[in-house]
Formats: sequence, C-alpha cells, structure tokens
Amino acid sequence: MSFEFLVPVSDLIVAHTKLLPEFSLGKQIKIHTTKEGVPDIENVNIAIIGIQENRNDTNFLGEGLCFDSIRKSLYELFPGNWDSNIIDLGDIRPGNEVSDTYYLAQEVLSDLLKKDIIPVVLGGSQDLVYAQYRAFDVLERMVNLANVDSRFDLGDSSQPITNTSFVGKIIVEKPYNLFNYSNIGYQTYFNSQEEIDLIEKLYFDAYRLGEVISDITIVEPIMRDADIVSIDLGVMTAASLNGAVISPNGFDGREICAISRYAGISDKVKSFGVYEFKNFKGEETTALLVAQIIWYFIEGVNFRSNELTIKNLESTLHYNVPVDGEILSFYKSPKTGRWWIEIPFISSGNNKLKRHTLLPCTYNDYERACNQEIPERWYKAKRKNEV
Repeated sequence: MSFEFLVPVSDLIVAHTKLLPEFSLGKQIKIHTTKEGVPDIENVNIAIIGIQENRNDTNFLGEGLCFDSIRKSLYELFPGNWDSNIIDLGDIRPGNEVSDTYYLAQEVLSDLLKKDIIPVVLGGSQDLVYAQYRAFDVLERMVNLANVDSRFDLGDSSQPITNTSFVGKIIVEKPYNLFNYSNIGYQTYFNSQEEIDLIEKLYFDAYRLGEVISDITIVEPIMRDADIVSIDLGVMTAASLNGAVISPNGFDGREICAISRYAGISDKVKSFGVYEFKNFKGEETTALLVAQIIWYFIEGVNFRSNELTIKNLESTLHYNVPVDGEILSFYKSPKTGRWWIEIPFISSGNNKLKRHTLLPCTYNDYERACNQEIPERWYKAKRKNEV
C-alpha cells in the first residue's frame, strides 16, 4: 500500500481531539497519528487526505501549507445520523518535484478507489485535480468531472500544467478517460470567448453563477452524473471567506454547502476535493466553512439511494416521448422522484462508454420533451457518444 508515505495528523490537533465532547466527529473517526500509525482501513467508507502541494499555483510565492485549522474545525462538529466509517489518513507532503506529489497522490487515491473508499481531498492548488482524475485510470472506464469554479481552467495545454490549465491537460493527455466535464458557477468575465466556444464545441456543460443561484436544484442531476467533484474556493464571495478570495461575486456559504450535499447524495460520485485553501491570519472562518462543506458531503453520502441500476428495477416508471423523429425514453424512480433519460448507445467497440447510456435529468426535461423540445444535455451526450 502507498499509505506508508503519508504524514500523520499533527500532534497538536490529536491532543485537541482528546478534549472534545464524546460524540464529536473527532472522537468518532479513525485518525492517523504519530503514536498509533495508519489505522486499519477495513470497512472504511470515506477517507480524508490532505495534499500540501501548491507550487503550480500561478500566484505561488514560496509559502507552505497546513490544514490544522480545517481539521480542528471539522473534528469539533457533530456527525449526523451516519452509518459511514471515516478515517483521516493525514497528509501528502510536497515531493522533490510537483510531478512526484502527483504520482504519490495518484497512487494513494487509486488504492482507495480500488477498495471502494471515497477520498475527500483537502488540496492546495487545484492542478491536483489532475492526479485525482488520473487515479481513475486503474478502473479503466470513462469518467465525468464536475468542477465548481468561476473559471473553466482550460488554459494552454501546450504549456506546463498550472492551477488554471489542468482541465486542458486532462482533455489532451492519454489515456483519454474523460467523457464529460461540467462547470458549475462560471463567471463570463473570468473566461475568454475562445474558452467558452471550446466548451460548447466539445459538448461539455457549463452553468453560469447567476443561473445556479436562481435555481440551486439544477446542480442535482449534474452531480448525479459525476464521478469526480472538485470545488475551487475561489468560486466563493470574498465576504463568505473572510477575504480569503478577492471576488465580490460568487456562491455564499449556504449555496456551496447545498452543492456539496448534492455531490454527496449522488450514487456515482467516487472522489471529492476542496482546493485552493491558503493559510492566512484569521483563517478560522474559512477553515470552518471548508469543514462544513466536507460535513455536508459526508451527510449526503449517508443518504444515498443506491439507484445506479434504476433502469433494471421493476418498480421504475418508464415513459417514451416521440420528439422530432426520435423516441426519448425517460425513467422515474418512485422512491426518490428523480428522473433519467436514455442516450442511444453507438456500438463503436469502446466498452468504456456503455455505462453512460443513462443520463440523469429533471422533470422539467421530461415536460419540455412532451412539448417537443429536445433536452440540451441529452443532445450533447448523444453527440459525444457518436464521436
């Protein structure tokens, strides 16, 4: 196992945990400590892991990174009515080169995925999502990435990777395992028209900040179709993060926690990360919000409905809607009231695509189909299947 290279949670935080109330989260989870080492991961469902790497941040000035304030805030929270077994594996320290950090992060995350453990990553710069994505290579299937971010992070893929170009690297570098990329919360003035056009050309999904704020529920089907979820703290308003970001516009604390819960409740999400945390004087408010983002993700995981095989369940409701010479097949869960739409599968010999023939959607998509409007996400997914 690759866990031998992990650095234990600091003795200071471990000592603080001993002073917490009996039913606090810090008393309920397994913790990698200097004294006890890495705990047994058998029967663990969720693993917290910090990655102290930020050297590919375009604004990197040589500063280090410490997640003690986040852990302190997280451990002090009380768990809900949870069944999950949680472990804090400690941190990955920066390697000699950033590529060394990527390699170790990929190995650790791959080992967790193979054991069906959901990693919750505390990250420095967001280029670490590249390692989070590459960890899925061991599963040999296409994956969907949902990025909660004010920017697309496409960048110039011909240049060395940074925290503003990692998505471009994911798209162009082999093995090609990215089926769909969804951006949640982008702000037009932070993205060039060329990038906006490229997102459209690649049939990816992008949802503007105002669109999401006006109806936060549109995030649910996006998360239900995601394998990897990444949150850039730069998507928040400066007011929500005590000045840790400089943008006057963005999500507030309630909205980001709702988005995080949607990610957790998705039966499909296998990897979750919060990035762009920076240490600064008075960081306690930011640390507490990150802790609450993680809390809501774990809360969501504990309320999953296990509907990945919804099409094969006898109780599932099935509706066929003829639109423009197409027959659109919708499925509805009587248990949760959630909807899916079937994508015609093009037999191209690519077995990695077969699991993407059912696309989460909304009742509004069904209603629009009944009014002879083809859902945009269905069209984009169908076009990607045909390529």
